[in-house]
Amino acid sequence: MNKSTLLLQNQRVFLLPLCVFLFLLASCTVSNNPQRSELKLLQKGKLKDDSSFIYHLPYEENKTHLLVQGYFSRYTHKNRAALDFKMKKGTKVCAVRDGVVVRLKEDGNKGGSNSKYRSFGNFVIIQHADSSRTGYWHLQFNGVLVNIGDTIKQGQVIALSGKTGYTYFPHLHFIVWRSDGKGQWTQIGTRFQTNKGIRYLRPFRFYRNKKNN
Repeated sequence: MNKSTLLLQNQRVFLLPLCVFLFLLASCTVSNNPQRSELKLLQKGKLKDDSSFIYHLPYEENKTHLLVQGYFSRYTHKNRAALDFKMKKGTKVCAVRDGVVVRLKEDGNKGGSNSKYRSFGNFVIIQHADSSRTGYWHLQFNGVLVNIGDTIKQGQVIALSGKTGYTYFPHLHFIVWRSDGKGQWTQIGTRFQTNKGIRYLRPFRFYRNKKNN
């Protein structure tokens, strides 16, 4: 082995851990959004909320899913009040509350870990009586089961989960927005009914959807 080859191999060995270190360093960056601190307190029960709407989990009753990423998490949600539920392709996605379908896309047929796939992400957006909206992303190709203008009931199956758009693995990306009435929309955290009570969800935990009586 000549010196040039040895030097090249040594550089590769050095660059690999360096890349890993830089990725971890970037992942440790957190949002300075004021909602982040408030949501942390709500998740831990140190701050009480007894007035906001209680949402249904976005899947069928008695089903359990892992929340793999939460509000302002240190990965792709650093600046997002959004939730990622791990779901196999074809899992039934349910409406978290009553509303009307205002936007959807289901013709995306590609997905992957490159931003070039972002425009392929399939979704449904539902508007609610208080003018807030909920969004469901990365849905299966031709997997939207409702139409624009449809009136939706809480718990109704609206789509099938998938892996379309900019995503590393099959999951449901879920967001709630609140309007200021002037055309500006803000992502917000919400509480959910689970089989263990009303919760602000936390990542790396399994949540079972409570069966309605």
